[in-house]
Amino acid sequence: MTELHFNKRLQVLVKNRDIDERRSVIRISIELQPSSNPVHRKDLVVRLTDDSDLYFLYNLVISEEDFQSLKVQQGLLIDFTSFPQKFIDLLEQCISEQDKENPRFLLQLTSASSAFDHSPSNLNIVETNAFKHLTHLSLKLLPGSDTDIKKYLATCLSTVKEEKQQLEQKLRKTEEDLTRQLNYAQQTLSEKSRELDKLRSEWTSQTTSLSSRHMHDLTAEREKALETQARLQQQNEQLRQELESSHNRSTQQLQTKVSELETANRELTDKKYKSDSTIRDLKAKLASLEEECQRSKQQVLSLRRENSTLDTECHEKERLVNQLQTRVAVLEQEIKDKDQLVLRTKEVLEATQQQRNSVEGNVESKQLQISKLEATVKSLSEELIKANGIIKKLQGDLKALVGKIKVKNTVTVSQEKILQETTEKLQREQRELQDAQQRLRQKEEEVIKLKEQLDATVQKLDESREVLKTNENVITWLNKQLNENQLSRKQEVLGMFETPAAGLRTGSVPHNMLDSKGFPSSLGQGFPITSTINSKYPLPLSCVSSGPRSVLSVHNQTSGPKVQFNPMSAKPSAADVSPTALSQPSNKENGEPVGLDSKYFERRDDSIPLRGLLPSMHLNREVPKPLNTAGAKPSASAASAYFPG
Repeated sequence: MTELHFNKRLQVLVKNRDIDERRSVIRISIELQPSSNPVHRKDLVVRLTDDSDLYFLYNLVISEEDFQSLKVQQGLLIDFTSFPQKFIDLLEQCISEQDKENPRFLLQLTSASSAFDHSPSNLNIVETNAFKHLTHLSLKLLPGSDTDIKKYLATCLSTVKEEKQQLEQKLRKTEEDLTRQLNYAQQTLSEKSRELDKLRSEWTSQTTSLSSRHMHDLTAEREKALETQARLQQQNEQLRQELESSHNRSTQQLQTKVSELETANRELTDKKYKSDSTIRDLKAKLASLEEECQRSKQQVLSLRRENSTLDTECHEKERLVNQLQTRVAVLEQEIKDKDQLVLRTKEVLEATQQQRNSVEGNVESKQLQISKLEATVKSLSEELIKANGIIKKLQGDLKALVGKIKVKNTVTVSQEKILQETTEKLQREQRELQDAQQRLRQKEEEVIKLKEQLDATVQKLDESREVLKTNENVITWLNKQLNENQLSRKQEVLGMFETPAAGLRTGSVPHNMLDSKGFPSSLGQGFPITSTINSKYPLPLSCVSSGPRSVLSVHNQTSGPKVQFNPMSAKPSAADVSPTALSQPSNKENGEPVGLDSKYFERRDDSIPLRGLLPSMHLNREVPKPLNTAGAKPSASAASAYFPG
């Protein structure tokens, strides 16, 4: 008995030698039929037919031996038992892909001859990928002979007859069923028509009775409705009159409240304008204060520049002082210069005191302005508190009014338009109030900024006061030092000129016997001149004579380089000059350093330099001419002649 496993129509790509490729629909059937060989149980039969062309027939019978050779030729990995199902799976994939433009699986029927005329053809199942056309299975089909075609047509005819008989039997059964159903439907229809007639008669009788009954009820209900309508009209008129009166009262109250709100709004606007004017005044005052602050900064910068120039001049003067300290006769001229310098320092002190007084006056005026600004700020804050209270009250009133208006809206529809207008007005007023609150907050922030700026100006004034105090302390200390230096120098000069000069030789000293400092080199080893140089300030000089040899010594507070002169030798010895470094001055009595501490001479960015303190120290001295030692005692006129200022 044959077993049909597959019987469907598929699209096949037909190829032959002379005709172009074409697609046609071919029916493929796969059957398993018992074989004639007793060893092999069943054979696989593959048949290709065309429903439109009954003479198109290709057959392939595959036994187990044929499958083994096919398996070896095409490299199959399955057995004969599973081959039919795998073949059907490939055909199903071809069916699923046949409606696509680029199908992945294709069925190809190729023939070597020009037409399919009794020549074998190959049925190929091809998978297309990006690389190549891969043939999964290729079966060689033989065309059917006349006997095969007759058998095929006979089987087709027998199957058609069987199908016809089956259809006729089905048709008879359906006719019998339909006649039975029609008879039953006619019987039920006659019964339903009888029931319908009965229901119609009953319905007409019931409608007549109900209409008569409802007519009486309608007349009674109409009379009752007329009575209730008249009563409701009266009640409605009364309610309308009451609502109109209450509405008029509420509108009057709202108008009075609106007028009050307008007056309050005007007052608030007036206050706002006043606060704006006060803020403008404060801004103008602040701008003036900033200008004054900038001026003071410029003055500070100019004073710093003068301080730097004075520092450079001071270094230059120190070099000149180191040269002048070796000359004894210039002491009188220095005393005169110092007197002038004291006068100028006094003038500088007076100028600084005047500046201090002016700064104190400015500070007092700024403090008064700060107190005024604080008072205005306090008044503005009080006004803001009052305005916030008024706004809160107005908001409460507005909330109450909105609640009343909502209750009245539920009563009558006619009053909705008027109430909507009132609510819109109230919302506008709320927005205006919110705008006023925002403006007041902005004003408060501006007032806070002004306070911060005033605090900054007060801090700057305090810093300027501290700077003035430090400058005053420096000036007082400098005055003390100058006075002490002048007194000590006067005493030493008097002692120097009172000592006898008997050890000096009379006569003129030739020019070639002077050294580079203007002193005679023939004074000899017995006249040591010791000179120490202070890096900051000059200190007193003294001349000491001992015994027959007059020793001219220039003393300073600290040890320094010593130069000895021998009157008997014409050249000074190089060993007498000691190259010791310059050191800070020290006190003779207790060894403490004389002079200002080094921290007062450090350059500070916030310091105010002194004006006119050291211009008189610019002493450009020339190298003096040879000293005339003819007299026994050098006079002030001779010293001034040979050591010109």
